[in-house]
Amino acid sequence: MQDHPGDLMDLHGDCANCFGLCCVALPFTASADFALDKDAGTPCRNLQDDHRCGIHARLRQSGFSGCTVYDCFGAGQKVSQVTFAGKDWRAASREHARRMSDVFPVVRQLHELLWYLTEALTLPAARPVHAELRELRDETDALTRRTAEEIASLDVAAHRQKVNVLLLRTSELARAGVRGRKKERRGADLMGARLRGADLRGANLRGAYLIAADLTGADLRGADLIGADLRDTDLTDADLTGAFFLTQPQLNAARGSAGTRLPASVGRPAHWTAER
Repeated sequence: MQDHPGDLMDLHGDCANCFGLCCVALPFTASADFALDKDAGTPCRNLQDDHRCGIHARLRQSGFSGCTVYDCFGAGQKVSQVTFAGKDWRAASREHARRMSDVFPVVRQLHELLWYLTEALTLPAARPVHAELRELRDETDALTRRTAEEIASLDVAAHRQKVNVLLLRTSELARAGVRGRKKERRGADLMGARLRGADLRGANLRGAYLIAADLTGADLRGADLIGADLRDTDLTDADLTGAFFLTQPQLNAARGSAGTRLPASVGRPAHWTAER
């Protein structure tokens, strides 16, 4: 795999080339995010015969905001078109459908790791570990291209730990170049915290709980946001320029404004403008 700007774009869901796997394989429970219960392996009642969502344009109004937050990182099309060679679960056996449902969550986890590894390769400060990152990215990609049986039996947790060691080193290198004192907030409980205008440049926010925190106007330039819980976090006018390991699902779960400054790796959620 070569390094080029399009790599991260390839790690987004392409519903047109997927058999609606996230709407079948994944379970959800009636809550603020979902209007009803659904078991894993059972098609959502809103899934149409063409694998499109029948209420896609009004998911939030219909009580399915959880669907608007989700992104498979491109795993859906990989499983549909590569692992199962374009064979639709609707036209196959029940066993085929079950296998697709088993494989999809595994590939989704691997594709999330591919996102982080690919982004790490775009960070100039991480150049000392680029060779290792590239090797591990190619190894992870190879895992996603194994047979369905091999993928289903993978120890993803062990592979994730291997990747995490290198991502930690990447984070240290990237944040070392940020001026000023860098706050250590890894895994911190910051739920509902009042951090309006806070200086969080180069902060380590890995796995931090920022649910419903007020980060209005906060400076998050160069911060490590891997695994940070940004559900209902207020990012109005915050500056996330250069923040890294931030994913689209994290951003989709937060609140923001036209004044929120974002890294180039993610897009501004459409519902931000609509809800503010």
